[in-house]
Amino acid sequence: MSAQAAKVDSTGKEQLQPEKKPVSTGRLVGGIAFTFLIALLGYLLAKLPGFDHVGQLASAIVIAVLYRNIFGYPELLRAGIGFSSKKLLRFAIILYGLKLNIGTVLEDGLGLLIRDAGVIVFAILLTVWLARLLKADKNISLLVGVGTGVCGAAAIAAIAPIIKSKDEDTAIGVGIIALVGTIFAIGYTILRHVLPLTASEYGIWSGISLHEIAHVALAAAPGGQDALAIGLLAKLGRVFLLVPLCFIFMYMMKKKNAGDKNSDTRIEFPWFLIGFMIMSVVGSYVLGKSIPVSETFTNGVTNLTTWCLTAAMVGLGLNVSLHDLRTKALKPLIAMGIASICLSIIAYFIV
Repeated sequence: MSAQAAKVDSTGKEQLQPEKKPVSTGRLVGGIAFTFLIALLGYLLAKLPGFDHVGQLASAIVIAVLYRNIFGYPELLRAGIGFSSKKLLRFAIILYGLKLNIGTVLEDGLGLLIRDAGVIVFAILLTVWLARLLKADKNISLLVGVGTGVCGAAAIAAIAPIIKSKDEDTAIGVGIIALVGTIFAIGYTILRHVLPLTASEYGIWSGISLHEIAHVALAAAPGGQDALAIGLLAKLGRVFLLVPLCFIFMYMMKKKNAGDKNSDTRIEFPWFLIGFMIMSVVGSYVLGKSIPVSETFTNGVTNLTTWCLTAAMVGLGLNVSLHDLRTKALKPLIAMGIASICLSIIAYFIV
């Protein structure tokens, strides 16, 4: 078979185009295995003192970025790495839907849901506005604004394909969220002893202002079971609002690109969000009710979600160059840091 294929151009003449070679199964599987290997190293690194507060996901991204900048990008494994950063990422978000109990949010958290919506709008608008003042990278700033307002890495991963973010920008955004969120979560545990808040109020404050579910759990747990329960409920309200937020961004992107003749107006529909919603319904009304499940099963799904998300972030991290990190990350980091401080202060007063 010829390595070239004929293609007719606008003049009617045939031009020879190189055919795409099929990806070998070995390279595909090898690339996926490589991302899971670095995910494992991130898991082990997160067991060490200091890194135990950072977490597996952020630790794995750090290792991936260091590997890329020391040894270069492993081109032979590109197909498998790309599979992890795209397909596994969407699969992880679908599984993430099982964490959301729709019934609990709607029955017990309507008041929190209103505050959650305000938090999301405030965090995104303030981060984007500060980024404009600082002349920071628009894409990264928007991603970290969404991550701050909603649910960290999962929200960034959901929004990234809609705004057509580069893999390296997505990885940088996730890294910034992990860093700032961890610092804030530790800071909350310190402030808990000096703030005049009840356990429930402290839990709500954590749930409506911290970045990741893991950050809320880290900060709220020292306040007791009541603080942890109400904190996670408040956080789940923000996760619940991820789906409508994605559709709002789809509408905005289509409207923005409609007036630009040179822009590709096609926006890939985020089908994984349908899976996210289905899993939310299954987790809320089927598992544990119509179908009894054990704690072992629940923990297994949680672990699978974490590992798939970590492997996906490794794939993204392998696209990050330290030069880009230095030139593109600092100003969005500053904008997000200021926005997070303002969000924490405002959230404290609306608890």
